Amino acid sequence: MNFKKLGNTNLKVSSICLGTMTWGQQNTQKEAFEQIDYALDQGVNFFDTAELYAVPMKAETRGKTSQYIGEWFLKTKKRNKVILADKVAGASGMDWLRPNKEKTSLNKKQIEFACDRSLKDLKTDYIDLYQVHWTDRPSGAFSGKLEYEHKNTDDFISIEETLDALNNLVKVGKVRHIGISNETAWGSNQYLKLAEQKKIAKIVTIQNAYNFLNRAFEVGLSEIAIREKVGLLAYSPLASGYLSGKYRNGSMPKNSRMDLFYDFWGRYRTLHSEKAIEEYWNLAKKFNLNLAQMAIKFCEIQPFVTSVIIGATKMEQLKTNIDSVNINLDKQIIKEIGKIHKKYPNPCP
Repeated sequence: MNFKKLGNTNLKVSSICLGTMTWGQQNTQKEAFEQIDYALDQGVNFFDTAELYAVPMKAETRGKTSQYIGEWFLKTKKRNKVILADKVAGASGMDWLRPNKEKTSLNKKQIEFACDRSLKDLKTDYIDLYQVHWTDRPSGAFSGKLEYEHKNTDDFISIEETLDALNNLVKVGKVRHIGISNETAWGSNQYLKLAEQKKIAKIVTIQNAYNFLNRAFEVGLSEIAIREKVGLLAYSPLASGYLSGKYRNGSMPKNSRMDLFYDFWGRYRTLHSEKAIEEYWNLAKKFNLNLAQMAIKFCEIQPFVTSVIIGATKMEQLKTNIDSVNINLDKQIIKEIGKIHKKYPNPCP
């Protein structure tokens, strides 16, 4: 396993992070335990969850993922072996996520509630990395578009209020470090500027989508990540499974994510995505590589990436994904990846 520093902290995290969002929906607790045990044996020390998991999100499964992790901590007494990342939800229409159907937001009251509930679910007294899951303001982070579409509204919690609330969690010891997710370059700089001005906790990571079909992070955010030591935690490196090749030529494996939740996962079905996937598939075949491993490794070796968040519902998938650390992408492969990207730039932003 490879390791990198978590931002400007003293923590060293595995360059592969175990994503957990299917636990409690597609995976049982027994299967989750098996994944954790295997990942740890392979050197993975970094896990990522969120208060609203499992996914797709619904009231009946909220918290199940974290509860499975908590049960594993309770059973094994190995909390100290894991660097644990969690996330608090921003503005949304999920009126079941907060007490009394209160509108979700990133204010002090809700952040403290969400953190305390997560600590209870996870059966721990601290979270290593606590992240804002998405922005409170309308930023277009999940819009599937590269451009910013301004909306004249002030109906959102300011970044300063959110940062102050996160800083308070650090001060009382419930959280060790903080991060952001699904954020823009402007938003990232606001967190950094305010932390410097107020001499409070600085964000150490940003968790955004990054893969062959969506390299938007490279524009603007990559320089911030490198210069400010706010490393990318790259989620969806396989583009919801499309970059494993299992959905090629109209295939739909039974009980796969797309088979079960096709309408929910539409981000990687666009005009040119299928053509781009086919070219990456052929490139991997040309160099005798597994496409999934090639896709994950490409993310891992980027200088702005701290860790790549993988997820799997089957052990064979998990083993393949983790083993990506052992492959090599030479200059010729990188060059040909660049040619495909130039031909199909960001078909799924």
